[in-house]
Amino acid sequence: MHHVTDLQDAGRFLGNAAMALRSAHVRTGSDRYSSIAAELRSLVERVRELEDEARSTMHDLHSTDPERFLRCRDGHEPWPGEIPAGFIPRHTCKDECLYHDREVLEAIMQCTCGRPPCRACEIGGKL
Repeated sequence: MHHVTDLQDAGRFLGNAAMALRSAHVRTGSDRYSSIAAELRSLVERVRELEDEARSTMHDLHSTDPERFLRCRDGHEPWPGEIPAGFIPRHTCKDECLYHDREVLEAIMQCTCGRPPCRACEIGGKL
């Protein structure tokens, strides 16, 4: 998952907090709430700018190095700009096989059961 998702969450959470504080101001009339809500709105704008930058970086990678983009998207390596220590590989071994797990007979050529354990399991020692 690209860190743009984390920034989207941060923006939503800050926006929700600002709305809640505005509601508290309406109910109480206390300016304490409205001033904090104004601070949060300013933070929302700053987070949106960071989100736009992160999204732009992701789109640039897609156009300049589509193979690396796919490796990052599929959870095999960290996205550019993300530190390797914070990288958590995606558990691909839990993906279901349409043929064996779902009994979709036409999917025999898409069988994923023969794949080795995913990188996340190798790192976590769940072999």
